[in-house]
Amino acid sequence: MSEKRTTILGAGSWGTALAVLLAEKRRRVVLWARRIEQARLMRETRSNPTYLPGIQLPETVHITADLREALQEADMLVVATPSHAVRQLAERMRPYVTAGMILVSVTKGIEASTLKTVSQILIENLPQIPETQLCVLHGPSHAEEVARQKPTTVVAASPELETARRVQERFMTPMFRVYTNTDLLGVEIAGAVKNVLAIAAGICDGLQLGDNAKAALITRGLAEMARLGVAMGASPLTFAGLAGIGDLVVTCMSRHSRNRYVGEQLGQGRTLEEILSEMSMVAEGVRTAISVRALAQRYGVEMPIATAVYEILFAGKSPQQALEELMSRAAKEEYWTGPLAAYSS
Repeated sequence: MSEKRTTILGAGSWGTALAVLLAEKRRRVVLWARRIEQARLMRETRSNPTYLPGIQLPETVHITADLREALQEADMLVVATPSHAVRQLAERMRPYVTAGMILVSVTKGIEASTLKTVSQILIENLPQIPETQLCVLHGPSHAEEVARQKPTTVVAASPELETARRVQERFMTPMFRVYTNTDLLGVEIAGAVKNVLAIAAGICDGLQLGDNAKAALITRGLAEMARLGVAMGASPLTFAGLAGIGDLVVTCMSRHSRNRYVGEQLGQGRTLEEILSEMSMVAEGVRTAISVRALAQRYGVEMPIATAVYEILFAGKSPQQALEELMSRAAKEEYWTGPLAAYSS
């Protein structure tokens, strides 16, 4: 009996990079593209010049825009679309998804209208998949580097450890190391919030505030991320791991980071509309800033940096004004919340 296929849903940079990774492991892999024309071009050129230029797609990667075809014979489905497209995709997938499949999300975001995580959207719309067969694969992992076999380490998180281990085995290579975790919620919250904080880090760069400011922003941003996650029921340890501080650092520092780029351009005085009109790929932190602010209000969690990002993006506040307000907040002790001291405000 031949090996079951891994189907990657979404032919952006990350979906394409994972298809390359699996093909190099000699895994059977299908890459589904939303647009027929994109799938045709990728089949003909064996490349994805819009989202992952300079990378050759192995001939063994089957590329299609037919969703039914893509899901046939698959035992593992990897959702790699932007977060705002997940609900519609899940609804389209429903007739073709069977109970034995493992569902893996590599998408980072929170739905603004419902404040649901990606895994919660998938469970809601694919009732034939139990939560124990759901996993998220997150961590410091820019697609450009994964596709070029640069050393990368991520975490597979599922409430069922055996599911996380199956995902670990499927994706792990000598240059792509995968750890396991059972705190699915914490990993998802970390993956979403870090994109908002990366916009703040980019603003630091655009304003030329220096290394001191950026280091402080990352540190205090981590505290905000953890406070929200713990309030929602996540483990505080998750935020000290790959999905937390690991992904936060790379997204705030890397030239590959789309969210950091958006912030940098805002810091240089450009408008959000101008910046987004020139981008072919999605900067998840823009939409997620709305969701994170709403979650902070729902759970009564103080998140001054994330709130400042929201106000710059959507309330007309200037980056300079936001900086001055953050720096002039009331004086505090660094550790003052008992058992959760590391996540004080």
